[in-house]
Amino acid sequence: MSVRRLHSRKGRRDAGLFLVEGPQAVREAVATTLVQEVFITEGLDSELIELVAHLPVTVVSQSVMEAIAETNSPQGIVATCRWENATLEQILVGGGAPAILLDGVSDPGNAGTIIRTADAAGASGVLLTSGSVDPTNGKCVRSSAGSIFHVPIATDLQYSDLTGSTDASRMVFAVATGDGALDIFDWLSSVPKTQSICWIFGAEAPGVSAEARSMADVQVRIPLYGRAESLNVAAAAAVCLYADAARLHGKLG
Repeated sequence: MSVRRLHSRKGRRDAGLFLVEGPQAVREAVATTLVQEVFITEGLDSELIELVAHLPVTVVSQSVMEAIAETNSPQGIVATCRWENATLEQILVGGGAPAILLDGVSDPGNAGTIIRTADAAGASGVLLTSGSVDPTNGKCVRSSAGSIFHVPIATDLQYSDLTGSTDASRMVFAVATGDGALDIFDWLSSVPKTQSICWIFGAEAPGVSAEARSMADVQVRIPLYGRAESLNVAAAAAVCLYADAARLHGKLG
């Protein structure tokens, strides 16, 4: 298999593999059972060489590394990893833990940052609708800073998949939107700690879809106190997830 095929979404889907670049991301990958092969250049740090010694390793020239990697200045190590799509049951677990649903979010940098934030905030996983970015996109993987290996992720979600998947006593679906009827902090202060929330975020230009709005239990807004018209979707996700974490840990209000 040509590793360069993994630069495209179709190539990754066909192979069931994706690329991970750089020491930090490869360290996180190696802690799982997903790594298939590692490519390194001569002179790589000995600690990294030892870290991947138990795996299939191929030493390549700098020019080959530059062809394999997606970044302009590769850091001497690239791994191919198997993709494992999570299930709804793995993500919508209830018990207070939040989940995230990305509704048509197409920017890989935003999606990767949200995955990283979900990991930091203790979320149970991330769902992406069929119109959202491929989480194995190179920029998304890099933006996740290794968190793609920590958080269950399910792709190609259809809203019909959610029908009957969980009940409101275990999981409430909350759309975060600028025209939401409820202030997020006012609403969260009334939500019990045992209640899980699946936060739904849409793409920045079109916002959340009509389908997402119609299936949601509540629509909330983040108050804006300055002159900014709106928040970046990754920033909005961070506010919602950490406000939710504050609720769960008794630090809200």
